[in-house]
Amino acid sequence: MTASASVAERPARTPRAPLNGVDTPKLFATINFVADNPGTSQFRFRADNTWISGTHSRTTIQGYFGANGEQSRDKTFIAEGDHPALLTGGDNAAAPVEYLLHALACCLTAGIGNIAAARGIKLSRVSSHVEGNIDLAGLLGLSSEVRNGYQDIHISFEIEGDA
Repeated sequence: MTASASVAERPARTPRAPLNGVDTPKLFATINFVADNPGTSQFRFRADNTWISGTHSRTTIQGYFGANGEQSRDKTFIAEGDHPALLTGGDNAAAPVEYLLHALACCLTAGIGNIAAARGIKLSRVSSHVEGNIDLAGLLGLSSEVRNGYQDIHISFEIEGDA
């Protein structure tokens, strides 16, 4: 059984009033639409990056593929990345590895907000702390024993609400 098939077998979800800033009727309509049309569950997100100088680059995010077609946003998002001066960068922006932590925190926090709203749980506060450990010996190719990139990532949440 595929994941799409199991989603399609779920009973339709009943809309609730918007909660926690989540448009729950729209959320349930999306869930039900994807359940009834499994091919619409495939998305492909894109980011275009241009090197500026040294370790500094700029990424532009605008369109994506989803719901069986090309989609565009009303505005283009731009993010810059650089390394700290201590790591030969110009410190013009957050480091790419820091953006990865940011993305993980945002993804999980969005999930908490959506799931709480879908279950009728009113949230009053959600905060998280994310940190990851990197050993430069792997990143710089100084050791074949050390993984290149994060060794581990830890996230903790503080959540307040009526649950």
